Amino acid sequence: MTGEGFFGFFHSGAAHAPVFEAMLRGLAADLPVRHAVREDLLTRARAEGVTDAVREAVAAEILRLAGEGAAVVLCTCSTLGPGAELAATRTGVPVLRIDRPMVEEALSAGSRILIAAALASTLGPTRDLVLRVAAERGLRPEIREVVAEGSWPLFEAGDREGYWRRIAETVRAEVGDAEVVVLAQASMAGAAALLLDLGIPVLSSPEAGLRRALALAGRPLPDRPGGDAAGRHIRG
Repeated sequence: MTGEGFFGFFHSGAAHAPVFEAMLRGLAADLPVRHAVREDLLTRARAEGVTDAVREAVAAEILRLAGEGAAVVLCTCSTLGPGAELAATRTGVPVLRIDRPMVEEALSAGSRILIAAALASTLGPTRDLVLRVAAERGLRPEIREVVAEGSWPLFEAGDREGYWRRIAETVRAEVGDAEVVVLAQASMAGAAALLLDLGIPVLSSPEAGLRRALALAGRPLPDRPGGDAAGRHIRG
């Protein structure tokens, strides 16, 4: 990253800030970081949907970071991702929703896609992104969706292991003939390690999103050994 720009994060929960900062430090230890957190906007999105007002509020937070000197802003919440896309149209600073690289990788991996979420409010934004990226590529994916019922209260209670187990159990029960699984929320990434035996890609967004954001800010990283930097995936 050139100049004095910082790496900006927009989160929908305070618990995400230290997790993502630690991941970023593992990839680029010298970067200054700032976080914006708006838990209330996820609460609104869950209750009302991702309305124009919610998108505008997300965009305003991201544009504030851009105006303060961010070199890049990464939105870590898939549910609120449409607000990040809106912000991207209003600034020259790169703005990325964290799930975009994962979705691109999913469409490269197969046409039968299972989208798994812990919150039902995440399904719509993720499905819409898959369909838009597919249209850009002239593809017609077959999409199925599933919510890991009862998983989010475990996350809110701080039981990450239980959260990931519940998600993995749901995916295992619903995978069927899917060629690729998309874990729609960044917080779900730990469930992928519990699905090693599925024999298909199980994609999550955090590392792929961080790598893409760093590249947009002029700090591209070498591909991970044995992996494709375009998407974080685990194969059986």
